[in-house]
Amino acid sequence: MLETWEVILLIILVLGVVVSNLMVLKYSSKFKMPQFGAPKKSSKKPKAPLKKTPTNNNEPDK
Repeated sequence: MLETWEVILLIILVLGVVVSNLMVLKYSSKFKMPQFGAPKKSSKKPKAPLKKTPTNNNEPDK
């Protein structure tokens, strides 16, 4: 069987874990988290056409 001081130590330990978890929860509630599954806003910019360079130019030089 547990001694009295061991029971008191376990109660203090459990209360410490509960209080620390509540403190972390309160602290983390200040941050805005991204929503999972929410559609992301993508920037659909039209791509610029490729410039003719000697490597991708199919026309002979004039």
